[in-house]
Amino acid sequence: MRVVDSHVHIYPPEVISDWEKIGEKEPYFNVLVRGKVHKWATVEDLIAQMDSDGISQSLIFGFAFSDLALCRLCNDYVISAVKRYPDRLKGLAVVPPLVRGAISEIERCRQNGLIGVGELFPEGQDFDLADARETWRLVGACHEMGMFLLVHTAEPVGHDYPGKGNVGPKEAAAFCLNHPEITVIFAHFGGGLWMYELMPEMRLALSNAYYDTAAAPFLYEPQIFKAIEASGLVHKFLYGSDYPILSLNRYKKLFEGIDIGNSVLKSIFSDNFEHVCQDDGLSMKR
Repeated sequence: MRVVDSHVHIYPPEVISDWEKIGEKEPYFNVLVRGKVHKWATVEDLIAQMDSDGISQSLIFGFAFSDLALCRLCNDYVISAVKRYPDRLKGLAVVPPLVRGAISEIERCRQNGLIGVGELFPEGQDFDLADARETWRLVGACHEMGMFLLVHTAEPVGHDYPGKGNVGPKEAAAFCLNHPEITVIFAHFGGGLWMYELMPEMRLALSNAYYDTAAAPFLYEPQIFKAIEASGLVHKFLYGSDYPILSLNRYKKLFEGIDIGNSVLKSIFSDNFEHVCQDDGLSMKR
């Protein structure tokens, strides 16, 4: 089965070597990288892991810092990686949405072949996902250039963990109501937002929303995928590992515990991401 991983972090060597110094000025980053599950990965590490796991393509991005210069460093690394491995990798740009120069950076990244923006961290980058006054420039730029968004969200209940944050279903739903024109992937199951698509008015409001499975083994029992299948929303879910924290083998073990059809797996592991790209006139295939 063709596998596309839609949630992969890679880090420039400069970030890996200077992480402690960077962390002094980037509180959200500092909390995440000091967490017990955090791992570093370069593009070479990723390609080796993809070859080992049989992953066809990955959607890669750096860390969404609050400092635009650090975001540029990550974007340059992602651009270089995509150019080195054009058949294996597609990239997203990271920017702090409210910082002067962010829109120009998105334009530069689109000109260099990146296809979206994310994974953005509303709490870590100090912007309100639910406030159209703080998101319209970001969305306008992405919509104009045919790019989609990937945004960090988390479940509002359950255990705490580094980087979880307080942006969840309520804020994500407000974003979709404010911006029906943009395709958006909400990371980590949208913090549970998908369940509200069983409300007819919310299914309409969330027409532009997709969800990835990043960190699923840390968050949910395998039966969540049976619930997704029963809800009729399989077409809105994308396999995302949250590599290098997790890799495909952990997800294989997750799926081994449930009876789920190959058509469902095929949708989640590859087909649905193709649909996201088609929505914006992009393509993962060559």
